[in-house]
Amino acid sequence: MKRRDVLRGVGVAAAAAGLAACGQQGAAAGSGKSDVQLQWKMVTSWPTNFPGLGSGAARLAERITQATGGRITVKVFGSGELVPPFEVFDAVSRGTAEIGHTAAYYWKGKAAAAPFFCTVPFGLNAQEMNGWLRFGGGMELWRELYAPFNLVPFAAGNTGVQLAGWFRKPINSVADLQGLKMRIPGLGGDVLQALGGVPVNLPGAEIFTSLQSGAIDAAEWVGPYNDLAFGLHRVAKYAYYPGWQEPGPTLEAMFNKTAFDALPDDLKAIIDACCAAVNDEMLAEYTARNQQALDNLVREHDTQLRRLPDDVLVALKRSADAVLENLAASDPFARKVYDSLRTFRAQAQAWHSVSEEAYFQARR
Repeated sequence: MKRRDVLRGVGVAAAAAGLAACGQQGAAAGSGKSDVQLQWKMVTSWPTNFPGLGSGAARLAERITQATGGRITVKVFGSGELVPPFEVFDAVSRGTAEIGHTAAYYWKGKAAAAPFFCTVPFGLNAQEMNGWLRFGGGMELWRELYAPFNLVPFAAGNTGVQLAGWFRKPINSVADLQGLKMRIPGLGGDVLQALGGVPVNLPGAEIFTSLQSGAIDAAEWVGPYNDLAFGLHRVAKYAYYPGWQEPGPTLEAMFNKTAFDALPDDLKAIIDACCAAVNDEMLAEYTARNQQALDNLVREHDTQLRRLPDDVLVALKRSADAVLENLAASDPFARKVYDSLRTFRAQAQAWHSVSEEAYFQARR
């Protein structure tokens, strides 16, 4: 009898183990897992391994490759290696590459609302952009905008508030903006143009030579960490702040929608997590590196660090308000996005008046 009980117990245990195994296989099948082996290409708008921007793209590719256990292997092609920097959008849309790492404000000519998902003059900072995208409806709007282009966007980096730019001559008044040829993309360029400036859209790799030759009078790039690496202090003496034009620029990882939609659910979740991690890490890197680079620029290279005059900032803010309102009036979807962003900005600003701003004042 004892022997029968033991055999019965073994049989029950074996049956239970078999059911558990079947359950696990069923769960795996239900979650859409598979043993796919994909070789994906990532094209970027940045030089390969350029500090912050290029290294952030490389970090994302490495994270996806590692986190998926090699089920997706990502190879990075820097600016101009596979496609020019301003053709990343089209390349990913048509499937020449499966991933692009770039900035949404480059695509204003393709979708009027695109710049809102990178940065807006006098708009949201990095912390606020993350809040709007993740919990304020911004990401849903972004994906709705990109879907007709066969793209799925993710936030995948942020530099924080940038410098206002590098200038060959000092800016003492609004009159100094008249005729100023400045490398400045996105809506910031429209704001400058409204005040008599001449915006020029150049990829990062061409900024130094353009300043050096006098083809442009000024340029905004990123901030001290990247600007020092590009040597902009060697061709422009004056660095101005605050970065009114790019207060919280979000970089994007755009995925070819056809390729992304074909993935099993677990790989989609891994990509989401990898993009979120790189988005946070890049901001942390710039927070750690910018002041070190700025100290170097001022102490070792005699850079003239200056604040933009109050009347210039007032004029820029007034111009920015008009540019944004005109953009919203020109396109129904841009209106929808701008209203969402503006509502979130008012909410965040109210809270920060008694949190971040109040704390900074108290800490002084």
